[in-house]
Amino acid sequence: MVKLFLCSQVKPWSGLLPNVLLLEDDILFANTLEDFLDDCSFSVDVVHNSEHMLELSFKNRYDIYLLDVNVPHMSGFELLNDLRQSGDETPAIYLTSRRDKEDLNEGFKSGADDYLKKPFDLDELLFRMNALMRRAGVLETILVGEYSFDAKNNKISDSKDIYELKPKESKLLELLLQRRGNIVLKDEIEEHLWDSSEEISSGSLRVYVSSLKKVLGQNSIENIRGTGYRLIL
Repeated sequence: MVKLFLCSQVKPWSGLLPNVLLLEDDILFANTLEDFLDDCSFSVDVVHNSEHMLELSFKNRYDIYLLDVNVPHMSGFELLNDLRQSGDETPAIYLTSRRDKEDLNEGFKSGADDYLKKPFDLDELLFRMNALMRRAGVLETILVGEYSFDAKNNKISDSKDIYELKPKESKLLELLLQRRGNIVLKDEIEEHLWDSSEEISSGSLRVYVSSLKKVLGQNSIENIRGTGYRLIL
């Protein structure tokens, strides 16, 4: 059975540590995030205002941005919008206490790839970072306990076996990992797995879940009847 630790390790394409630029004006919280990401094999630069972040973003290349919104000089929304206007497509996640739908909408309109509301689970942040960097080609695999999950090639492997996953099984596992411990609604899963041109199949979804449980263990994925699924490892 797969064992998920708080800090899942990552394996970058280049063999170098992924570079993170963290913008957070709460120094204590910034130190907590820096320590966590450092333990998870990331190279982290921390800044406390948008002016310093702009300076570093033009000077260095980063694999992902983590942005607070309420920061000195200009808001995280304005900052990321300026970066996007300049052609900077670095994956970016907002980490903010703003909870209104209007703020969420403004965040994505400014160019964010994801949005986490404080307080958030560090494990969830890690999975979301990994997913974004994998899509950007930064990460090759995620090591999940004794298993290696290669979403690009749809494989789970350990020291003895390699398990081939169907593309939709791999996408399902990736989504459940991103939301680990939380219920993922069935409608959301179906929207994630099937394109608009494809016919959605609830029966196929149940088969995909069953196939993953054969690898991860029968108690690894909880079926919330009539609602969705939750990874509970």
